[in-house]
Amino acid sequence: MRGFDSLPGLSCQAQTSLLHLGLVRKLLPILGIIVLVLAIIGLVYFVIAYTKPKAAGIYITSNPPATVYINGQQVGKTPYDATRKPGEIVIKLIPISTGKPLASFETKVILNPDIQTVIRRDFGDSDDTSGGEVTSFVRVGGKDAQIAIISVPDAAAVTIDGQKVGYAPYKDSAVFPGDHQMIVSASGFFERTFSAKAIVGYKLTVVVKLAQSSANQVSEKPKELPKPMVQILDTPTGFLRVRIAPKIDSDEVGQVKPGDTFVLLGEDKESGWFQIEYQKGKSGWISNQFAKKFETGSSGSPMPTPTSTSSATPA
Repeated sequence: MRGFDSLPGLSCQAQTSLLHLGLVRKLLPILGIIVLVLAIIGLVYFVIAYTKPKAAGIYITSNPPATVYINGQQVGKTPYDATRKPGEIVIKLIPISTGKPLASFETKVILNPDIQTVIRRDFGDSDDTSGGEVTSFVRVGGKDAQIAIISVPDAAAVTIDGQKVGYAPYKDSAVFPGDHQMIVSASGFFERTFSAKAIVGYKLTVVVKLAQSSANQVSEKPKELPKPMVQILDTPTGFLRVRIAPKIDSDEVGQVKPGDTFVLLGEDKESGWFQIEYQKGKSGWISNQFAKKFETGSSGSPMPTPTSTSSATPA
């Protein structure tokens, strides 16, 4: 068989081109195999990464330091920072103290994937004189960041970013995403100041335990703090819509009737709308044009706070 260099009528350049073409044809199957192998490797890595169980974070700090037990097993000392399998765990903290005995702390928390649960504890000689926070997140979806603050004792005042927003249990279904400075306080208790970050698509929940001050360490039950309330005024339709956000074009989640009263959870700075718990465990926003604020005194009698009304159509 004659080679390319002996083909009659072909120039040297044409013969070289034919040689290159032959090499390319030989290399194409090899290149195809290489691409296929790389694609399979990439797919395997993707499947492993997608199906691999996601870890949950747990961070615990205390004053003074404490020994940390999780599900009955000693795992370290505070500050404790680790990742674990998501799910419910039992945490017990035993303070390390060289002075007087201090009360231990035990709680159950649910660890969520890709989320860090934070526990802070300041130990006292009893549970009443101890304080702290448990901060956790739950994915709720949507385009808003949510927040819920629960206090022990109940009805503690809640201040966020320097503004008093209501009393615990406090809920806001459309808080501004990002870091927030929070203060929870009650008469006869030491206030708690802490920072927490609201994340879009998640509900931030903070359970705050206030420690009794020395002046409040008595056997008597603390007096009930005045609570801000909202009363529904007369409307042309005989009801007032409760919406998911403080704006008239947001979704309706319920209705309330004139004369009904509800605990005030918060107020929107821009619109002036009121956030109420219209059903147990459910909160929403109502227009301040058809509602008025008042506070209940220690006797439970209302002390009205005038609010302007309007003849506009109920929101």
